[in-house]
Amino acid sequence: MPMHPAAPDDHNGMLDAFEQTVQAIIDLGWACREEEFDLPTEYGGLSVKKQLAHVVASEKALAGIPRQLAANDSEMLPYGAFARTIEADVESRSRQTGKMVLQELAAFHPERMEQLRRAELELDSIIGGPFGPDTTFGQQLLLRTIDAWTREQDLRQALNSPGDLDSAGAALTTAEILRSLPRTVARTAQIEAGHDVVFDVTGPVVAREGVRVRAGDDGRPFGVLLYSGTDRPEGQESTGVTSIRLTTEALTRRAAGRRSVDEIHFSVIGDDEVAARVLEALVLTQLLATEQ
Repeated sequence: MPMHPAAPDDHNGMLDAFEQTVQAIIDLGWACREEEFDLPTEYGGLSVKKQLAHVVASEKALAGIPRQLAANDSEMLPYGAFARTIEADVESRSRQTGKMVLQELAAFHPERMEQLRRAELELDSIIGGPFGPDTTFGQQLLLRTIDAWTREQDLRQALNSPGDLDSAGAALTTAEILRSLPRTVARTAQIEAGHDVVFDVTGPVVAREGVRVRAGDDGRPFGVLLYSGTDRPEGQESTGVTSIRLTTEALTRRAAGRRSVDEIHFSVIGDDEVAARVLEALVLTQLLATEQ
């Protein structure tokens, strides 16, 4: 079944989704009292202020605004250079007030959007960068929107201000999770060949996607989407079906690694063990793109 609302897939729609998501973060920040900037979020207890600092640091780094790492940064943060830069930038703002970090983001965001809209880039233009040498403009924009929307939801949880679960950012995030299901089900969860796994997402983003696990010529399992608009895969009949029903919030919080399987509500028709294995495997690293 088609996802509703549909995820944007055109140049302007993708830019609008990113712009709206970051603006929602800014609006949440303006509503904060100073003490609320220190509230912990579901992302490892990271404070509201540090979440804001991550967004502005990531956008400035991707905009090409350089920062020199301190000598001990690489010793403290032994992983990718881009992530080290972001973490060092976040730490450099630790002595600022939450409002100061917010004001920096609010001032920079319109400049960043003007830069992105002015750039003569198509979604399939190769731009390279921290996500890989073959990264396209569309891929980077998708990853940044998913990361920003996930952080927006972190802030909403911490500030008890639910919302935007039916936004374009929510739709893009949901679509990416569903697109990744073949690998999640067949390779990560290692569900046996012949079994079908179906996700029913009940809303506010409503969607259904399924995967049939098949055995490849090399004996390794691989997943095939069942609701991709093509014919059902031939050559191997289904030996069982497990359906997992959950909300947009439960799906996206689990896939972002913010909540454990025990912390989300879902229902299962079929094999409970298969459902548990799939949900345990559902955490997707692309939802945490700036932490790689």
